[in-house]
Amino acid sequence: MDIKAARDLFDSLNREYLAVHSAKEDLFWSVYMAVSEDHEALARAEAEFKAFVADPGRLRSAREAVASLAAAGFSQSEGGGLLKGLEGWRALFEANVVEGEDGRAAMDRVIALEAELFAARRSYVPRHVDESGAEVDASLGSLATNIAANPDESARESSYRALRSLEEWVLGAGFIEIVKARNDLARSLGYSDFFEYKVRKTEGMRTEELFAILDSFERSTASACARGLAALASSSGEKALEPWNVRYASQGGALRESDPYFPFDLALDRWARSFRRMGIGFRGATLQLDLLDRPGKYQNGFCHGPGPAFYDRGTWVPARVNFTSDGRPGQVGSGQRALETLFHEGGHAAHFANVAQNSPCFSQEYPPSSMAFAETQSMFCDSVLGDADWLVRYARDSSGESMPRSLIRARIAEEQPFRAWNQRMILVPPYFERELYAMDDRELEPGRLLALARATEERILGGPSPRPVLAIPHLLNQESAASYHGYLLALMAVYQTRALILDETGYIADNPAVGPLLAERYWAPGNSVSFGDALFSMTGERLSPRYLAEACNASSDEAWAVAEASIVASLERDYPEGYPSTLDADVRIVHGDDTIADNSTSEERMCSDFASWVRAKYPRPGR
Repeated sequence: MDIKAARDLFDSLNREYLAVHSAKEDLFWSVYMAVSEDHEALARAEAEFKAFVADPGRLRSAREAVASLAAAGFSQSEGGGLLKGLEGWRALFEANVVEGEDGRAAMDRVIALEAELFAARRSYVPRHVDESGAEVDASLGSLATNIAANPDESARESSYRALRSLEEWVLGAGFIEIVKARNDLARSLGYSDFFEYKVRKTEGMRTEELFAILDSFERSTASACARGLAALASSSGEKALEPWNVRYASQGGALRESDPYFPFDLALDRWARSFRRMGIGFRGATLQLDLLDRPGKYQNGFCHGPGPAFYDRGTWVPARVNFTSDGRPGQVGSGQRALETLFHEGGHAAHFANVAQNSPCFSQEYPPSSMAFAETQSMFCDSVLGDADWLVRYARDSSGESMPRSLIRARIAEEQPFRAWNQRMILVPPYFERELYAMDDRELEPGRLLALARATEERILGGPSPRPVLAIPHLLNQESAASYHGYLLALMAVYQTRALILDETGYIADNPAVGPLLAERYWAPGNSVSFGDALFSMTGERLSPRYLAEACNASSDEAWAVAEASIVASLERDYPEGYPSTLDADVRIVHGDDTIADNSTSEERMCSDFASWVRAKYPRPGR
């Protein structure tokens, strides 16, 4: 293949990918946001996207082009990075190609079954007892927040029972057939089961390699987890360990007392100011945010990019990114949850908006992109919300009063003993899913799966989880199934990254050097480098559970000493006078089809309009 033919192939791959990718993502957004009911169109678009990225013919063409250019002595930088771009396409196809008619038929079956389950899930509405004592419809977010913060034990238990009922519904609504179909797909491709297939595809690891890391973290935090549970039982009684009580008993008091310092209506403003002051920008991207719960809307935060960022023959094409949460203003804890979602999903958006390569194949969340690497970016950003120096600068009540140092210390005293337990919750899905996909088809029946779920929670957490594993939505979608371990790998990388930045610069919150550092070392290369290589580029170390385990195993006094030192340093620090004035993005805040606010006038006006809309639609008591 000559250079012209290689260039034509590269340009056509870029162009054709954008068409199928954007069509799928736009439909995904409208259906998941309950703006459209066209599930069939989404299923067709998903199938067309899968057909593109899993096309053996395109893989053969990409391999031929790469081989021809390499044989001709073509360097990666020549021709605007043509060889590097084609290598990116080769990697994408190698990560997604489904060989043979049997494999392609198995993939089509998985997609169809998942579409059916998703459509049915839209009509299943959990109910629980809320803060007012009324039985109401509930989203997954409101169930979790109610369990953590409602002072009425019976109301908390109603939320937990709703999640357990959701598990039973999932098992009776087609999930078991999906598990079988996923295993059929994996085995048709030469893998032992779907779990092994996903680990190899998303992280480039063998299952044994993954669990060597997870087992190390599990062993190193087991004692701290047990100590936290024992201390809670000693101070609050054995009943505090019930799955609907354990979160409230371990953090509910501090969460409720902190609630006035996290008003929901100001969450958008605090996110925008924090990102600007950390030097995080979006390179001209268009962002669409849908932040509040409503009937039929998908009940979990996510970020997808219908328009990947890339250089098109040297011309910058800004990203187009959507992200969402399921906030319920007025519910205790909803303001803090809104901030966590904005920082987390906003971190994903910043990552994909700053990939600076010459093809959209480098700036997307699917294989060969590493889920763990993508989550490192989002989790790094949301980790800032727990920093004491961020709290003293941003956590303010309606009168402008800062969160007192005594409350920050009380939060640490409540949360630190359960830090290991909280992080170990992330271990439950991978341990469960490894066993799930290893089961024989004849063993896949609801009773056995529920027993496995409870046994896994007991082993890792010392009792039933307040977030029953089969109620976690990630398990229901092929893209996120058998990938939950990526969150823990990401947390490990986050703590390595934080250690490096704190060592080099001294602080993170309101440090304008943070964004450029992330953009240079993490974001710009996209998936042209592996998770491990990107982490090494940032920190000079390979992935290690040590930093996260040390944070989990610290005593409350040790954690407070670190926090107090950061507060003192922040009060003495000369922060820069001139921060970036914008996020460098066109931002639109929507509620379904309705636009609530945008930054066409200014970001300050956008945040003010959003706050006014929230206050009018969800008035606080006494207003």
